[in-house]
Amino acid sequence: MNTVTGTGGSEVTDQLLRARLAHLLDGVRPWDEQERAHLATAAEWIAGGAPLYRTRKPDVPAVHLVSYFVVLDEEREELLLVAHRKAGLWLPSGGHVEPAEDPWDTVVRECREELHIEAVPSRVCGTAPFFLTVTRTRGQGRHTDVSLWYVLHAAVGSITSFDEGEFETVRWLSLPQVLAEPADTLDPHMHRFTRKLLAAGVPDGAQA
Repeated sequence: MNTVTGTGGSEVTDQLLRARLAHLLDGVRPWDEQERAHLATAAEWIAGGAPLYRTRKPDVPAVHLVSYFVVLDEEREELLLVAHRKAGLWLPSGGHVEPAEDPWDTVVRECREELHIEAVPSRVCGTAPFFLTVTRTRGQGRHTDVSLWYVLHAAVGSITSFDEGEFETVRWLSLPQVLAEPADTLDPHMHRFTRKLLAAGVPDGAQA
């Protein structure tokens, strides 16, 4: 996103960023009452003028914006989860949105850094977020992540390396296999995301 400069430029830029985020939230169709509530909470947070972006690790400010991206092999209907070292959970990849960064640009950047591939939008939702969650993290430096979940396409064999500093390992699972995993080993919303994805229908065939 271009930055507005000049007198009052920072204020105008902030307004544009918040309008962009509000537009992204408007495009997310809630899967259930919990997502509906999370969308309302996130919309109120964005409109209320609170800081949006993390400025100091791990918890300043106490609420900040995250982009998750779930990598999906659309032909095999399998998705990628990573064993996150700090969280001790199987999660999608993702990262904190940098100040004034568009959340999709975060996806592109983090995909290169964490999985060493280019971000290819899925047919499920393109470059728009598919799901939204508001989550209190665990462990030291607890804070709240407002997370936009994107869906990317990649073939199972295309991911041959990953950021070993962040992840212990990665694995591909079919959607039913994800639902069979114990909930306490996953992101707390992973089962809900997977059910929403199943309901949306995985497009047939690989991404061109």
